[in-house]
Amino acid sequence: MPADAGQDAIDQLHSIRESIDNIDAALIHLLAERFKFTQQVGRLKAVHGLPAADPGRELEQIDRLRALAVESHLDPMFAEKFLNFVIAEVIHHHVQIATGTAATDLS
Repeated sequence: MPADAGQDAIDQLHSIRESIDNIDAALIHLLAERFKFTQQVGRLKAVHGLPAADPGRELEQIDRLRALAVESHLDPMFAEKFLNFVIAEVIHHHVQIATGTAATDLS
């Protein structure tokens, strides 16, 4: 194998990893934006005495994201696990808002 073939692989790896890093940054920004909206939902629920969790909505979201995952050639079980993690965090925030124990306001 030529010496520069190893360097080509290293360069390609670096380029691919830069793309991954950019996508990771975009994911974090999108999650932050999503949580701004879920904080608004939490405040609205608290004002109107609505429960923090909405199992019907959560099931709809899981079904919708599983279908999107299939369309995108992503494991739907992974998408469901990810969404369940996000939902749990959202519910936690909603409970904190309702009880007045929210540490930070992400709005």
